[in-house]
Amino acid sequence: MDTVAFVRRSLSTDAEQTFSERVDRQADRLKRAIADGAFDSDGLSVGLELEATVLDQSGDAPVTLGRVPDAAFSTAGVAPELGVHNLEVNAAPAPLSTSGLRRQRSQIADAIDAARRAVGPTRDLALSGMAPAPAADGTVAYLSAVEDRDGVTVARNMHADPRYIAIDNDSLRRAGGSIPFSVPGFEHAFPTILFESLATSIQPHVLVPEAEALPRALAAAIRTLGPVLSLSTNSPLLPADCYTGADPEAVLADTHHELRIAAFEQSVNHTDRPKVAVPADVTAPGDAVDAIAGDDTLAPVLFEWLREASEDRSGLDVYWELRHKRGLFWRWVRPVFGGDPVAGICDQQSIRIEYRPLPTQPTVSETVGLTALVAGVIHGIVVTDHPVLDLERAAAESCFYDVVENGPTADLAWIDRDGEPLTDRDRVWADLFRTARAGLADADVDSSDADDLLAPIERRAETGVVPSQWLLDRCEAALDGGRSFPEAIRTAQAAYRQRARSGRPVAEWSVE
Repeated sequence: MDTVAFVRRSLSTDAEQTFSERVDRQADRLKRAIADGAFDSDGLSVGLELEATVLDQSGDAPVTLGRVPDAAFSTAGVAPELGVHNLEVNAAPAPLSTSGLRRQRSQIADAIDAARRAVGPTRDLALSGMAPAPAADGTVAYLSAVEDRDGVTVARNMHADPRYIAIDNDSLRRAGGSIPFSVPGFEHAFPTILFESLATSIQPHVLVPEAEALPRALAAAIRTLGPVLSLSTNSPLLPADCYTGADPEAVLADTHHELRIAAFEQSVNHTDRPKVAVPADVTAPGDAVDAIAGDDTLAPVLFEWLREASEDRSGLDVYWELRHKRGLFWRWVRPVFGGDPVAGICDQQSIRIEYRPLPTQPTVSETVGLTALVAGVIHGIVVTDHPVLDLERAAAESCFYDVVENGPTADLAWIDRDGEPLTDRDRVWADLFRTARAGLADADVDSSDADDLLAPIERRAETGVVPSQWLLDRCEAALDGGRSFPEAIRTAQAAYRQRARSGRPVAEWSVE
């Protein structure tokens, strides 16, 4: 089926009706399987997805967004993402243990090295939360380049996956033909959702061993969104050419520390209910399945369009349409039913929490540190019955969006071990790390290894230096040195890339 036919079929009334009927049947089947214990596991594990941006650094020309060569996707663990300038590397899930986390650290380092080799000598891999360079012909023009194919909009710089194109066209239809994007210093209406591809993330996957613990684990993840993100913000600036005519001082004062959140939410939140949002709490595992099944349907796809139709689906394929819908359930934390097996712990029928608010980080040690922090604190809250579970969901949501705007200086919301509300950042961070250590210890991670893993992130709490603040300070220093605003942004982003390649964590970087 060609792309135009695929998109038209996806957006048809018949497809949506058939898709919805299958989703409802599969949700009922999944809830029964969960209740029967089919998705319980025998231990803890953690996996990771890491997105990156490819840059073109040919000769003496300015660094610009680059295209991932097709050959790169034949490299193990490297997969395409939304934009042709994006790729994703994956670390296979490993036991949440001393040996498992050590192995995962090596896997991530090896995967990034392999991806760098795969993109070739004239390109580089940028580990930043927002694209750190303009497109060669201008970022707005690059993101706006579309063609009409018999009434179907195809973004020229979007990865040529019919499912992406169907999502794009459904979003455009719902938004009235253009997608507005507005952040401090920049505002534009685009003919595609592609501006979301400027932003990249890391996404830890934390196993929930027993289905009955899923509601508490999801609640724990929601309560940690603000405090964890406050130590990891990394997308305060768009590419330099997006700020034509903007007041530098106003941009630096008003910009969000996490523009990635606005980019994602504004690109696809055109359904009746926002698809990208902080999720609601659930009281039973089946409620999480119902939340996915009842979510607004966007760009439905049927099993037989992409695979050989068969009455004898096996394994997780019996939930194929429901799993597809879960992939578009873009909450900032979401449940995943099924995944890669981990020897001695789980098969493909498992339950994980995908933790989605974190931007891509500068170095491997910081990436693994955040993964350990997320896994440790979610498990630690559950096994210690931490009182933060009693924090109002609305307070956790408000805290999250305050952090999105203000980074490490935001007002945090927490409840300490004595049941008292906490807002002091230092005390919240201290309890966050204590709880993470408790969770890691319960998973048999050696205390010395836990200290080593958490050190790069804990150092951020001690110094107040997170990637977004470092970038803003470096940009301001370049402005004070007489550079224009675009030059100051480029200078800050180039310095970031240089220091990130050194492997030293951001808390050790100088601004000069």
